[in-house]
Amino acid sequence: MKKIITLLAVAFLVMNVANAVVLPSVPVVDPTIPATVSDKMIANDAIKTFNALSHAEKKARIKEARKIWKQNKSWLKSNAASNNQEVDKVLLVILAILLPPLAVYLHEHEINTKFWISLLLSLFFWLPGIIYALIVIL
Repeated sequence: MKKIITLLAVAFLVMNVANAVVLPSVPVVDPTIPATVSDKMIANDAIKTFNALSHAEKKARIKEARKIWKQNKSWLKSNAASNNQEVDKVLLVILAILLPPLAVYLHEHEINTKFWISLLLSLFFWLPGIIYALIVIL
């Protein structure tokens, strides 16, 4: 099953690379808009062009498509990591308002002096505990 999905993905990329090489002026299409007849004709032409290539040229195009696939995959991973950091920061701020010592612990990944200070400030007066937790997190 995994091999089939990989082959379909590579075939899709090969079609896109062949399409980009044969027709470089083709605009980027919004995937939410249904494909028109001209889009289908362009795709069919790209497939015919790819099938007309020699074996070595097909291999080169597939290799290029895999390279582009890996670049896009690494780009997506890096963007997901930065988005997760932003979400984590927002969640820690919300948690700092509700439970300041827990937010400090999750931010520091250990029970240290910052955690104990936050706990004491939260026990004595709630507002200083929140302010201290926000200072530590931000």
